[in-house]
Amino acid sequence: MDIPTFDDVKIAQKRISPYIHKTPVLSSSFMNELSGAELFFKCENFQKAGAFKVRGASNAVFGLSEEMAVKGVATHSSGNHALSLAYAAARRGIPVTVVMPHTAPEAKKAAVRGYGGTIVECEPSTSSREETFAKVVAESGADFVHPYNDPRVIAGQATCSLELLEQAGNLDAVIAPIGGGGMVSGTCLALSNVAPETKIYAAEPKNADDAYRSFKAGHIIADDAPETVADGLKVPLKDLTWHFVSNHVEDILLATEEEIIEAMKLIWQRMKIVMEPSSAVPLATILKNKNTFAGKRVGVIITGGNVDLSKLPWMNS
Repeated sequence: MDIPTFDDVKIAQKRISPYIHKTPVLSSSFMNELSGAELFFKCENFQKAGAFKVRGASNAVFGLSEEMAVKGVATHSSGNHALSLAYAAARRGIPVTVVMPHTAPEAKKAAVRGYGGTIVECEPSTSSREETFAKVVAESGADFVHPYNDPRVIAGQATCSLELLEQAGNLDAVIAPIGGGGMVSGTCLALSNVAPETKIYAAEPKNADDAYRSFKAGHIIADDAPETVADGLKVPLKDLTWHFVSNHVEDILLATEEEIIEAMKLIWQRMKIVMEPSSAVPLATILKNKNTFAGKRVGVIITGGNVDLSKLPWMNS
């Protein structure tokens, strides 16, 4: 297992800086009063391609040798990694193929195509996604950039927490959503090196709680196709991300579908921030576990803003 180091993070930070935004950190007195904590929202919804994943994707794409780059890159993803990889590949001028479940949000499919990516559709399960993808790579010889279980990707995601600390100062805790664990792993990699006293929490939908169950059991438990409004958090942990989660995460906190939708609506209304349901899970868990965060300075990573505006979750609730 090729575990990324903090040196990899520093290299990634230099490599990707021409291609990403240094996203803002916002605060809200209303949210502080509501939670009883001082919250610092790292707004990766304002990132290039609308999500933090452009950090890891750019690090992988721009780290390729000329020889490898010619064959292009490929991945499987329900959305944000797909369009982030398409963005990075377009910047480097190389081909990109993405395997996406046919149920993926249309906004994310349109963005992939907009960046010049080719989409191959599959059934909405991890097994179908991986089988379809194996065929794509066998035919093209493209470099596989895994959405999260890739040292280059994790090193890239780690740059987000480094920025957050520069912008917000010392924090008692940082909380991020968890699906496959790429952002949480990057957070662990960065903070364990520069702020080891900062506690790291992961936030997960109760309807897709395989990371939570893995964390409690001490080994990876994978669900194939969980159903949750937080479409970016349906994938299971893998060996690399499990390494970071099992060694550095303080706890994994859960939120119900109703709590996620309510937190998302709250951020839209009060902070005027367009973000997707996956990004609302951390706030939902903070409001549910106020005692854990009371009086603390807490970094909250808003992971993305690629929401389908024709299907906002509260329209049906």
